[in-house]
Parts: sequence; C-alpha cells; structure tokens
Amino acid sequence: MDDTPGSNSLRNDFSDLNADMLHAVMELVSDGIWDWNANTGFVYRNPGWYEMLGYPPHSLENSVFTWENIIHPDDYPRVMAVFDDYLQRRSPHYQIEYRCRKKDGTYLWIEDRGYIIARNLDDSVARMVGSHRNIQTRKSSIEQLERRNQSLEALVAERTRELSRVNQQLQLQLEENRSLAERDALTRVANRYRLEKVLLEECDRAERFRLPLALVAMDIDDFKLINDRHGHGVGDQTLVRVVEGLETCMRQGDLLARWGGDEFIVVLPKSPLEAAKALAERIRQRIAQLPAVGDFNVTLSLGVVERRTGEPPTALMARADQALYRSKAAGKDIVSE
Repeated sequence: MDDTPGSNSLRNDFSDLNADMLHAVMELVSDGIWDWNANTGFVYRNPGWYEMLGYPPHSLENSVFTWENIIHPDDYPRVMAVFDDYLQRRSPHYQIEYRCRKKDGTYLWIEDRGYIIARNLDDSVARMVGSHRNIQTRKSSIEQLERRNQSLEALVAERTRELSRVNQQLQLQLEENRSLAERDALTRVANRYRLEKVLLEECDRAERFRLPLALVAMDIDDFKLINDRHGHGVGDQTLVRVVEGLETCMRQGDLLARWGGDEFIVVLPKSPLEAAKALAERIRQRIAQLPAVGDFNVTLSLGVVERRTGEPPTALMARADQALYRSKAAGKDIVSE
C-alpha cells in the first residue's frame, strides 16, 4: 500500500474498519505490529511486539514516546529523518533498520516498516500502521562472516580490546567535558549553549507529534542595584539562591537554563499555556519568599508563551522576551503572556 492520491479510496476503506476488530487480528500475529492514531496520540502494539523486546504484553505506555525511548541514541537522528521524510511526502516509503533497547537493557536489531493509511484534510497524518521485525540473526551472521575473513583475528581482537579501553577512558573524559561545556559555571544549571540545543530538539518534537511546548522567560528585578550597592560577590550569591528556589519548582522533563546575566529560561515540553502560567506563578511566589538582600526584596518578572504551529525557536524566544518586557513595564514581580 502506498501513500499517493490514487490510493485514497483504499485508505479510506481500510481506516473505516472497526479498530477493536483490527487489534483483535493483530493480537494473533507473531511479528511486532503497531497502529498509531496520530489525532489522539494513541499507539497500539500487539503482544508479538512486546514479546520480541522481552516485555509483558501491553506493559508500556501507549504513546509515541515509548517508541522514541527505546531507539538506540546513535540511531535516533537517522530514524527520525527517514520518518519525517515519509510523513512530509519527501519519500514514498518508510523502511529502516535500527537498534531497539530490550527490557534487559541489551539492544536488538529490527527492521521497521510503516504505511500511512489515512490523512486529515490538512494533509497531516491521521493514522499509520507498521511492523517491527527481528533481524538480529541476520545482523549477527554478517558480523560472524566478517570476523572469519580477518586473517589476524587474534591480534585484531587484542588490539580492539586495548582500543576499547582507551575509548572508554576518552568517552568518560568527553562526557565530563560535555557536561562542563553545557552548564553555567556559577549556578550549575544549563547554559545558553544547552538551552539552544534542547529548544531546537523540543520544537522539532512538538512539530512532529503536534504537542504543546511553552517557555517561561524571567529575570531578577533591580539586580543591577544589588550589584552596585552590595558588590558582585553578593550578586553572585543572590543568583545561586534564586536558582535553588527555581529548582524546587521544576517538574520532571523541564529544563532550567541561565540565558545571561540575571535572566533565566524554562523550557516546558508537552505544556500548554495555562499549565505554563500556573508554573510561572508558583515560581514568582517562591522567589518572593527568599530573604531580602540588604534593603532589596528579591522578586522576578516573568513572561510566558506557548509555541505556535511552525514557529522556529528564535521566534518563540523573541515572543517570550517580549512577554517578559511587558511584565517589567507593568511594574515588575508579575507574570505576563
């Protein structure tokens, strides 16, 4: 089945099948079968899919995030690129091989094929079905054949082990350097580099799966006066205390970053505007409870925005900054949108 205009009638007939009947049939299939309703976000996976990866049947969340979370990190960008090309009609087929994490933590090579069987009036995907097939044996056979062709196998194996030990050491050093490069030296939260990287990823995910995404921009009111009267040492201590207060308000999955100076940004994946405003108000109240710095009460002004469809990260950040400016102009220590 293809995804061309000429197949509309066939797709419509297929999509009209009773979902419960279709899933009942899929329960009998031994291969890993999946059925994604893009309009609701619900993903059905048959027992064969769970068995292939070592999970009890229907034991994981029925959403696209279950699929995202089991893809090997090294394979993830390649898989998403092929997937997006098919959704956007840049490719006539969706078929790719990659590694999936099993329940025991090991990885299994699978072949993933999918077909769009219904689209909405705006040409976005309404429903898509596909299969995951275990190709570990074929991959292993290829690897064994390659090893047999190595005339100096013993020497190569020893050298490989040595290189592996060196690589592990380098990887640990790389991870440590990466962590240092993505964290603010003073407050230890994410820095501007990590913020821009994560925001781009979250905008792509929000666009791909039609999910809400919100930002909260904030800065400390009259922070320059604190520095001028009490010195930069006290100013730095104030920044650290503010961050400690902010971190008590963060939820799992939120990213708190220092944008620069006394300005901070919170990225809120899967959060609509109202939820973001509620969190911003909790943040405002929490910081207002901090002890005064000399004769200054520490407060925040905050701007809240929700991403619009197709909006790039730069435009989203600009709107958040404008909302923050409105809070400053309105008297500070408030939340604006």
